[in-house]
Amino acid sequence: MPVTIYHNPRCSKSRETLALLQSKAIEPSVVEYLKTPLTHEQIATLVIQLGFSSVRELMRTKEDDYKALNLKDESNESALIDAMVQNPKLIERPIVVNNNKAAIGRPPENVLSVL
Repeated sequence: MPVTIYHNPRCSKSRETLALLQSKAIEPSVVEYLKTPLTHEQIATLVIQLGFSSVRELMRTKEDDYKALNLKDESNESALIDAMVQNPKLIERPIVVNNNKAAIGRPPENVLSVL
C-alpha cells in the first residue's frame, strides 16, 4: 500500500513534509484535500489511524470557520466530522498515512514514525 499525504500546497508545513518524504525516496500519493474533500468515513478512519480519542484532535480550532460554526460547544463527534466534510479547512494538515497508521506533520519529522 503506497504512502499517502493529505496535502495543502499553500501550507509551509505540508510542503516541508512532502519534501521530507521525497528526500527519503518516497513518492507518496498526494491528495489535495481542499480540492478533493474527504468523506465522513475517511475522516473517521483517519482519527482511528492517528490514535486520537476525539475527532476534535484532528481539527484546526483556530480557524475562522471553527469559530463561525460555533464548534467549541459541539459534543457530537459525528457532527464534528460533518463539519470537516463541509469545511475541509478545519482538518489539521498535513496527514501522512502508511500501513493503516497515520501521523500529522507538525513538525514534519513526526511522519517518520509511520514510515
